[in-house]
Amino acid sequence: MNTSKTNTILPVLLSFFVISFVDLVGTGVDELKQNSNTPEYLLQLIPFVAFIWFFLLSVPAGIWQAKMGKKKVLNVAILITVIGLFVPVLGNNLPVILVAFSLLGVGNTIMQVAANPLLVDVVAEEKASSYLSLSQFIKSLGSMVGPFVAAVIGPFLASLFNYEGEGTWRFGLYLFGLISLLSYLWLSMTKIEEKPVSEDKVSITSCFKLLSNRYIALMVLGIFAVVGIDVALNSNIGTFLHLKIGVGEEAAKYGKSVYFFAKMLGTFAGAIILIKWDAKKVLGISSILAILSVIALSVTSNEILAWIFVGVISLGVSNIFPLIYSITVRNYPQRANEISGLMMMAISGGAFFPFLVGLSMQYHLNGGLWLILVLLVFIFFLRRITPKK
Repeated sequence: MNTSKTNTILPVLLSFFVISFVDLVGTGVDELKQNSNTPEYLLQLIPFVAFIWFFLLSVPAGIWQAKMGKKKVLNVAILITVIGLFVPVLGNNLPVILVAFSLLGVGNTIMQVAANPLLVDVVAEEKASSYLSLSQFIKSLGSMVGPFVAAVIGPFLASLFNYEGEGTWRFGLYLFGLISLLSYLWLSMTKIEEKPVSEDKVSITSCFKLLSNRYIALMVLGIFAVVGIDVALNSNIGTFLHLKIGVGEEAAKYGKSVYFFAKMLGTFAGAIILIKWDAKKVLGISSILAILSVIALSVTSNEILAWIFVGVISLGVSNIFPLIYSITVRNYPQRANEISGLMMMAISGGAFFPFLVGLSMQYHLNGGLWLILVLLVFIFFLRRITPKK
């Protein structure tokens, strides 16, 4: 690949690292749990305010993008993310953190609407799938290192500035804010020639009309469920490991890193496996793997096994989102734009299920896992649904 082409692709790929910062919702829950008396279920408002924007803004952002251009919209989204990452300088309390992650959610929603099609614009058509897989790998890498940066690098940076108060984890957010600012500046200075948009524009009306199709409606619910599972595990796994297995609070925070490390491996392996394997078959295997691991995690009391099962659950869940998306679009290629809008809105499952899982854990430590199990069983049976032509 020539140098000029590489210089165009790299700043777009960096935006996917910035997209991963919203996964710090789990770290926010863990840190505030240690430094406040806020009930556990109320702390689940953090992922709620981060992910509800996918339901509210996905289609409007797509319409806005068609008018303004992908690069401009992506850069605005990155700038909103920068602001959100620096908001915690105002304090280490729930209201401030809710504002911060709300801004991260707004930025993340718009970034995901713009970044994927912009990446397709800047790479050769025959390499688009490969680069989209690479972008998910980069996103998973950012999600994996996020808890470490907040728990270790954050306090180290705080000590450099002689800060000894509560909430030293926030200095990790400021570091990510600087990285986001670098991404904004780099993309601003990069000249990108965007491909013309289709004359068939996505609208709110055209998207919601598709929900009258039972197959599409159920597949959208599948996205709603799997993102809910993903974010619920991210924001609750530390609490579960601490309360049920007896892992120390500090060590339990790294449950998220284990989860995202396995997810990174899963997305990488999935990109290779799906070259030869049927998507429905992989969806079934992935679902069964996750179901069995959730059951095993709910009954084990062994710390080593618990860590292993967290990783295996992540391996099972890691490819479900792209599998459901690709299967649905393959069956209705002429409605790809509307389906994309609906499935982006379905990412709002990450706003609701963490709260429900956290609330379930108040009644029984395994309650959250049982809810996740029900969602996984639903996803398993999606592969048996026949599309209506």
